[in-house]
Amino acid sequence: MKFHKPVPVEDIAQFINAQIIGNKSILCTGLNEIHKVTPGDITFSDLPKYFEKSLQSDASIIILNEPVDCPPGKTILLVKDPFEAYNSLSKRFCPFIPNTAQISETATIGEGTIIEPGVVISHRVVIGKNCHLQANCYIGSDTVLGDRVNIHAGAVIGSDAFYYKKNNPGYTKWHSNGRVVMGNDVEIGANCTINKGVSGDTVIGDGTKFDSLIHIGHGAVIGKRCLFAAQVGIGGKTIIEDDVVIYGQVGIAQNIVIGAGATILAKSGVTKSIEGNGKTYFGIPAGEVREKYKELALIRQLPDILKSMQD
Repeated sequence: MKFHKPVPVEDIAQFINAQIIGNKSILCTGLNEIHKVTPGDITFSDLPKYFEKSLQSDASIIILNEPVDCPPGKTILLVKDPFEAYNSLSKRFCPFIPNTAQISETATIGEGTIIEPGVVISHRVVIGKNCHLQANCYIGSDTVLGDRVNIHAGAVIGSDAFYYKKNNPGYTKWHSNGRVVMGNDVEIGANCTINKGVSGDTVIGDGTKFDSLIHIGHGAVIGKRCLFAAQVGIGGKTIIEDDVVIYGQVGIAQNIVIGAGATILAKSGVTKSIEGNGKTYFGIPAGEVREKYKELALIRQLPDILKSMQD
């Protein structure tokens, strides 16, 4: 998330009641999670084992709950609860605004775009030229659609991230201030759901096509010309590179990378990063298809092997 204009770090510190360590004159330009920060961004860490990663990231302002040495040119904001401070900043700079009209006055809609009955377009949405939004789909705030995008009936684009911090006795929701950003010539099937990022963007690349009933988690990045069959689920912050084909009912864990040109066969479960380069994968956990088929062949022989051992 980027601010509309730079904010002095002293103003940020005052808002979250923080002690400033380091540079007191820096300007804050955004708010982001550690894996998507850029210079000028604020991030946070509330566990000492992650302090160094935060301090050495591109973030310029780091919210912590213990004093440490501040890297040159950066700022540490010392508070009791970094998560709560970060979440309060998110709500301040990107407050929740309910929809009061079917199409927000702040939305921008390109020439030649068709909007069918029942479509809801939220605040600050940008839609390109010659798109087609079918009946009863929802386009959440700050979503960006390229040209010639086709959203089928009932799809939800830009729903909140499914992201919670565990506490006692339950969970606290992270306020979502990210976006969904789609390229040109994207097609999203009926009843798909695509979550916005917590602070960054969920991205769908040019020419990618989704079947119905697909879920994309927060902050995932889907490359160009990918093809997903029905009931695929992608975990948050996972990267799917270009030209990946995923068959039906595949589940992919969060925070991994699927290499360009990979094919994943139906009902597979991918739990760690895999290479592309034209390789095909199958199974749970997914592996290269030839090896997995050998494993299945051996499993089918087990009853005969056990019988021979008993004779």
